[in-house]
Amino acid sequence: MPQKVLLLQITLQALSSLAIAGGLIYAAVQFRSTRKAQLVANFSKLVELQYHLRELRVQDPSLAAVHAHDVEHLHSDREIREYFLNLMQLSLFEIAWYAHDHKQLSDEYFDSWVRRMGQLAREESFRKMIRSPSSKIMHDDFETYITKLVDSAE
Repeated sequence: MPQKVLLLQITLQALSSLAIAGGLIYAAVQFRSTRKAQLVANFSKLVELQYHLRELRVQDPSLAAVHAHDVEHLHSDREIREYFLNLMQLSLFEIAWYAHDHKQLSDEYFDSWVRRMGQLAREESFRKMIRSPSSKIMHDDFETYITKLVDSAE
């Protein structure tokens, strides 16, 4: 009888230890997922703020001259608006790209963005914006991705 009690105690201790270990693993996975979601949220917020700076220039092209390098190749309010409007669209796609890269956006939804960006990449104003020597703040990997997308659309 004491051997059965000892076996039962050991079994219960093993089950308790496994439950604790499982709980710790689950907590670690949840922490990692939360961290990844926060990373995407932070990135999205930064790009969103950049988007709004571009939006100001679409609404009032004279503000674009604040950074002369950005507009030295643009010769009219319309060109300035087109340039920054295309950058705004690119900002939205960059958020989708980053979220997809971090497994926060489904393949189907991202693929619909890729198809739409492929259409935009065939537009002259979009290609002109991408090829412009003006500084564009983008994730390096995204810049490589979008350049390949534009090249394949031509």
